[in-house]
Amino acid sequence: MVKPALHELAKLAKERQSENKKYFDKLKKNPPRDLDYQMQELHEREFKKTDCLQCANCCKTTGPLFTSADIERIAKHFRQKPQQFIDHYLRIDEDNDYVLKSVPCTFLDADNYCMIYEVRPKACREYPHTDRTKFYQIANLTLQNVSICPAAFNIVEEMKKRIPVK
Repeated sequence: MVKPALHELAKLAKERQSENKKYFDKLKKNPPRDLDYQMQELHEREFKKTDCLQCANCCKTTGPLFTSADIERIAKHFRQKPQQFIDHYLRIDEDNDYVLKSVPCTFLDADNYCMIYEVRPKACREYPHTDRTKFYQIANLTLQNVSICPAAFNIVEEMKKRIPVK
């Protein structure tokens, strides 16, 4: 499958939203026993041909949640106290989670490189979460990610072809 152009991604995702939601609702009710294995394979196959540096749409349009461990690790990297890092870069959102004060991500440079890549938040390391165990449990997150990440979009499209649901 050819990746949709980034400017078409949100439109395509919206067009398929109802279909995808029905698919994931059925998947949740009756996940195949080997779903995690199949998702790992789909994820690996897609990311062999995906160069995130060509896109970085996730970093440009959304911000990760920062766990306490993330804050400690990144603050240490900057030789700051965690509260200094929080005060400078983060805010508390409506779910009471620490998130970036603004997007695009403060740590994304002009060439789409992450300036804190080695110590980046867990949410960034795991994005778009398509190889996560018990994948069926994060349907809502995946439905959001297909409109942001071309690789996630392709993985879900391939998944619908390969993994039938009843």
